[in-house]
Amino acid sequence: MFMTIEYLQAGTSIQRAAFLAITRLGLMDTLADCEPVLCGTIPIGIDVDGSDLDVIMEVRDADRFQSIVRRQYGHLSGFETAKLEVSGVPTVTANFRYDGFAFELFGQPVPAKLQNAYRHMMIEHRLMADRPGLKETIVQLKRQGMKTEPAFALVLGLSGDPYDALLRYGEEAGFMEEEEERP
Repeated sequence: MFMTIEYLQAGTSIQRAAFLAITRLGLMDTLADCEPVLCGTIPIGIDVDGSDLDVIMEVRDADRFQSIVRRQYGHLSGFETAKLEVSGVPTVTANFRYDGFAFELFGQPVPAKLQNAYRHMMIEHRLMADRPGLKETIVQLKRQGMKTEPAFALVLGLSGDPYDALLRYGEEAGFMEEEEERP
């Protein structure tokens, strides 16, 4: 469901606006070789004011990626790009603002479906589908300033690092295996 952005067209007003912004930028076409996937709170409808558009992708050549995004989006407000390590994985990012949204492009030499952002989103999506009322609770906690994964960890009673704890929870519940089996 989340591998393309077409579902946004039938979503909330923010999701429809996100679809238009992404489409106007030509982002999914420009970066198609990297198999971009929109992740985070907007796709699963738990966004709050100021939520950004996180686009994750598989990037094997960080220099080439930076060159492409600089050429395509370097003129946009707040544009910056960086190379760093995230949990020991080489990562390249690009950030900018467009059409009222903050964008973060996030690339690692790992398929998008195996990156933590995607895995977190799928676990959160599944939890909200299985637990009526959970979505409203999470949104309320986010409006109070809590980040997404810590909010889920709090509600689920998970201890330790909330990002790792949520991944463990999803793995133990078999959420990721079920996702991999779906066509």
